[in-house]
Formats: sequence, structure tokens, C-alpha cells
Amino acid sequence: MKTWHMIIDVEKCEDCNNCLLACKDEYVNNEWKGYSKPQPNLGQKWINVQRKERGTFPLIDVAYRPTPCMNCDDAPCIKASKGCASKRSDGIVIIDPEKSKGREDLVKSCPYDVIWWNAELNIPQKCTFCAHLKDEGWKEPRCVQVCPTGALRIENLTDEEFSQIIENEKLEVLHKELKTSPRVYYKNLYRFEKCFIVGSVSIKKDGIVDCAEDARVVLYKEKVKIEESITDNYGDFKFDKLDEDSGEYTLEVSYKDKKSKTITVNVAKSINVGEILFD
Repeated sequence: MKTWHMIIDVEKCEDCNNCLLACKDEYVNNEWKGYSKPQPNLGQKWINVQRKERGTFPLIDVAYRPTPCMNCDDAPCIKASKGCASKRSDGIVIIDPEKSKGREDLVKSCPYDVIWWNAELNIPQKCTFCAHLKDEGWKEPRCVQVCPTGALRIENLTDEEFSQIIENEKLEVLHKELKTSPRVYYKNLYRFEKCFIVGSVSIKKDGIVDCAEDARVVLYKEKVKIEESITDNYGDFKFDKLDEDSGEYTLEVSYKDKKSKTITVNVAKSINVGEILFD
């Protein structure tokens, strides 16, 4: 049986928030009976674009991670709902807007923080994957429809077909340790969850300091070679997809006939080791 899955490419998101605006357009002041009551104009973000900055000036990067309802197959909200939330046969989780009145506890039941409380209507609310539109034949929810960079994608496939996409595109779920079996998958999630080591190599000759292009930088962990990088024309190098708080690493830097340099780095968060100067 075919069910709905969403794929979000963190690397393609530019924080334009078209997805959020389209969601507001569809749900603010609009009631879709059986699916959702009107969303408040302010406060709620049914698709919430989270932001993360890694590194320190001048070698930094910024990533954006859209976060909608995960439509978990083992949804904590359904377990806590006592019948006011359910999963449709197409994989979409719906919180009944009538049965859920007064159930503010459902907000805290979601480990992804994507259920919002509507104090005026006295109900919990969340992204519905635009289920009302899908039931009318739409192929995409509003957020996917308006994304200008292709960061958001929707697939209606069997689990076997989607498993192949997961493998081919190296997709990941958010907080896999929760074991909720979400139906939202991420590409390039390392931009948000991992950290990096960056630096610049330079050469001083005749009193002039210049960028050291094609310097060789090797990363070691406990004397085991992890990765190798060649500096670009600005002398910059980068080792990414490292775990936070992963401890001590060693950088071995060599440039042409110069004596190599060794640097020890302790990685807690993304770190810029600064300029490595050969003279």
C-alpha cells in the first residue's frame, strides 16, 4: 500500500519561509471540518524553520532545518491521546479538532515539539500534511508546492519503494534515538547535527604572506587516519560530519618542501583552528 513520506534537504533550504507563509495562507481563519480548526495568525509554526550557525568568523556556515509534524508510525501523541488522535491508512496523523478539546497535555507528548496549543479554541494543533487537499486529489501539500529551491519533497510510495530512496539518497530521520518511526526524512542532516574542523594555511615568502593553495592536511583520531583534505586557492580546509564532544583530534599539515606541522584540536563544537603559517 502506498503512503505519504516527506523528504527535506537541509542543504537546499534558504530560510525564505515560503513554506510557513503558505501554511498560514491555508489555515489562518480557515476551518477544514474533520481535519483542523483555524490556525491563529500569530504564535504557531506548523512548519518551523530552525536555524544553526557552525564555526567562528570568518569560517562559518549556517543551516536551516524545516520541521513539520513527523507523522510517526509509533506516534507518542496517539499513545497519549485516548482516542482523539489517529493515523490514517495513508500514514498521516490527525488530531481530531473536536475530540481533542482541553487536551493541552498532547503538546508535551510530542518529543519533536511540533504540536501547538490554541488557547482561544482550547485545542492542540499541528501540521496535517494538508490531508484535506490530498483527499481532493492534490499531489503536494502547500509547503512543498511553494518551495522555490526544492528543499521540500513529498513521495507517495510503498514502504519497499521508499526504502530504496532512503538507501540511494542516504536519508536520515530526526532524533533516531526516539524510535518513533517518523515519515519525514532528511538529506544532509549533518549540516545541523554534526560539527567540523576548519582552518587556513598560509605561506610567508620575502616578507609577504599569501594563501597556501594545495597544502595537504590529514586528520587523525587516536593515530588512525580519518580523512585527508587539500587546501583551496584561499588556503582553506574543512573536515565535516564529526560528532560533537568527540574529543581530541590531530591535524598534520604539509606544504611543498616545508617541514610539516602538527596541531592537536579538542572538538566539542565546530571549531576554527585559525591560520597555520609556513615561513
